[in-house]
Amino acid sequence: MAAYAALVSVMNIIEDIRNHPRFSTSLHHEQVDSLCENVSFLLDFIESTNHSHGFTSEEDEFLERHIARAAHAAEDVIESHVVDQIQSGSTSLLDLHKVIRDLVSIKDKVVNVVKGERRLFEDRVQPGPTCSMSVPSTSSSKPRSTGKNNTMVGFVDELLHLMEKLTGQQSNRLVIPIVGMGGIGKTTLATNLYENSFITQYFDIRAWVTVSQEYSAREIIFGLLSSQSKSTSEMDRKNEDELGDQLHKNLSGRRYLIVLDDVWSAEIWYKIKFFFPDNNNGSRIVVTTRMSNVAVHFGSSHFSMKLLDEVKSWELFCQKAFFDEECPRELEEIGKKIAKKCKGLPLLIAVFGALLRKSSRTQVYWENISKDLNSILNSRVDEQSLDILSLSYRHLPAHLKPCFLYMGVFSEDHKIDAFELIKLWVAEGFIRPNKTQTLEEIAEGYIKDFVDRNLILVCAFGSTGKIKTCNIHDLLRDLCLKTSQKERFLYMMSASDSPQGIENERRIVFHERFPHYIHHPRGVIDALESTSLARSLISEGGRLPFKPRLLRVLNSVTRDCLDDILKQVNLRFFGSCKFVAPPEIWSMRQLRHVELGEICLPDPPSSDGQHDDVIVLRDLQTLLVVKDFKLSEEVCKRIANIKKLEIVYYDVSEELYDNCLYNIDKLHKLESLYYHFDDEPNRSDLLLNLTFPSSLHKLTLEGCFLHWEDLTIIGSLPNLRVLKLLSDSVIGPEWDPIEGEFVGLKYLEIEFCDDLMYWNADSSHFPVLEKLVLTGLSKLDEIPSRIGAIPTLVDIYLFLCSESAAMSAVEILEEQLFALGNENLRVRIDFSDEGLERFKEK
Repeated sequence: MAAYAALVSVMNIIEDIRNHPRFSTSLHHEQVDSLCENVSFLLDFIESTNHSHGFTSEEDEFLERHIARAAHAAEDVIESHVVDQIQSGSTSLLDLHKVIRDLVSIKDKVVNVVKGERRLFEDRVQPGPTCSMSVPSTSSSKPRSTGKNNTMVGFVDELLHLMEKLTGQQSNRLVIPIVGMGGIGKTTLATNLYENSFITQYFDIRAWVTVSQEYSAREIIFGLLSSQSKSTSEMDRKNEDELGDQLHKNLSGRRYLIVLDDVWSAEIWYKIKFFFPDNNNGSRIVVTTRMSNVAVHFGSSHFSMKLLDEVKSWELFCQKAFFDEECPRELEEIGKKIAKKCKGLPLLIAVFGALLRKSSRTQVYWENISKDLNSILNSRVDEQSLDILSLSYRHLPAHLKPCFLYMGVFSEDHKIDAFELIKLWVAEGFIRPNKTQTLEEIAEGYIKDFVDRNLILVCAFGSTGKIKTCNIHDLLRDLCLKTSQKERFLYMMSASDSPQGIENERRIVFHERFPHYIHHPRGVIDALESTSLARSLISEGGRLPFKPRLLRVLNSVTRDCLDDILKQVNLRFFGSCKFVAPPEIWSMRQLRHVELGEICLPDPPSSDGQHDDVIVLRDLQTLLVVKDFKLSEEVCKRIANIKKLEIVYYDVSEELYDNCLYNIDKLHKLESLYYHFDDEPNRSDLLLNLTFPSSLHKLTLEGCFLHWEDLTIIGSLPNLRVLKLLSDSVIGPEWDPIEGEFVGLKYLEIEFCDDLMYWNADSSHFPVLEKLVLTGLSKLDEIPSRIGAIPTLVDIYLFLCSESAAMSAVEILEEQLFALGNENLRVRIDFSDEGLERFKEK
């Protein structure tokens, strides 16, 4: 939602101004207060209503466009003023009064809507649930006919599993939630269960209710009762509780099956659950929902539907495209390609199967379909299929909508780095702050919310247990792009474009790649040069020519554009190249995340002794990778809130120990630290100055040439959860850990510390270790057998280690599995070809 994103951004800008008095001296405080008041009102209005006030879609779009336009104007005026003040000392701020006047006008219109002075609710039909109830002794009406073409292809095992749960020996009433993303087949699975001939005879009463996003408990109960009664006039006069009591009476003593289809909130369950009696006779309630965090409210483990694999996808495709016929041999290869491109989503497979069933069965035609699935989907797919997916977007709370639309920034099949996504959301200004969390912590919660809503899929978890990478189904990505285009939220540019009228676009994305010696097309360059108001330029194709001075996000940086970057005083995120930064970087107070292949940071400019003269980069949280970083006390003061820091040292000198290692513990919010020494440091000097802040959660060392006994410095860190000892970080043949150290360590990785032969450890040394990764330890005699007794350990991974170490890992697994019955431990071993042969011989 462009309007909400723009309003949050304006509020964040206002807070930045209020927290930095130097930059607000020329602003009229009354104007800023008025702006804040009006923006806060509109934000609260959008968050509290989120389309529940009964607007028509035309009125929604009209109001949102005006709010977004006014909020963007406020952004432009204020940020332009700040940039002018920094770059030229200008204090002109002529347009803010007009912006505030526009916002006041919009606020008045909203107030009129809330007071009912505009006719928004007339003739509105409350969408109620669709219901049916059947009793074996009477005629049965079905929720929706499955028909021949809706059989449960691809989910036979799931169907049988749920049949067992429905008819199992558990006598008490059981609620069975079925969870999965939109279009995955939850309703089809529930319908196949509901209409199964054995099920119809097993249950005395069956009832189906489609709840949907807008529900009424009374209407749900009324529908269930009215399907059993020819006369509803008496029920019309009853309230919700009276109807519920009647339903409870009708179900008492009978074995019933209730299906609550398409549930979006647990609230409805808490309103009606008391009307479903537990007759202790095997009654069952099936719930389908897209929301994992809703399913947990039903008091039993839920059944999660997964995307189909390639074999099942092909099976479903053939059923939809050919019914009971065989696929012609000449179409099999191209047909499998089409099915594979649907990425396991039954809805999409069914759409293309039905489309091709009615088309020419020629190889040429099918190949044309395969080459352009997306455009065909956009032009030919039926509205009902699109609505199934768009429901998920429409149901999102206002604060999640812009973050979801932003997923369209990433190209198809892209594994999205979760931390990068978080940083981009924050840099874009989408996150509304609160008093207890950082913006990044709030954004991390958003990712978890999307996972619970089955809108994004987790690809991998990191060493700390947090989501590391994720992705989004292509069909949902297309939904993001369509909605973004409609709301002018993102502009996707291609080399074939000759874009016109994009000067007001806020976010521009360019995915095409060009070799470094090929210039971007002239049309692209001309268009970008007109985008003076753009806040984001995101490119996978190398540097784009740009001039916007209000830029916040730039993820494609090369050496030759450094001068341009340093003019971007509004920049919050940039990354990807190596360069030597001039002193001006210490004036970029908006920076939050700097991720470069390598950056040399100069000493900060000296101050005149006045506290106000020192610019503190209070928002800077990520800084990597810094070459030969001189971390003086002055630098520590300027980056006091840094959370993630990576440093590589090529020049190991005495100045290093005085200006970096000794001061690192002054960074009291540092959570992740990476040290790499390209040249062997002096061990005595290193030990004398090596300190770490107690806040550290993750530590990675490389090339330090410490001895194993030196790790006592690290083992005492109270919050350390992840330790990675990479190549030559530690030397020596034997490690004897000390009890009482590494008490919170969950992840330990030792990589190419070639000297290690003997590791004398037991379960008391790493009491909560969960994952152990050993790489390139060619001399290691064995993994200590008592490591396997650590109760939290679930994963041991060996790569290119000695055969004896691999054998000890297998013995640990055998002991845990066969002697102790521990089925949670997993051991994985990878060898070189030669190592594998030697292992087989042993």
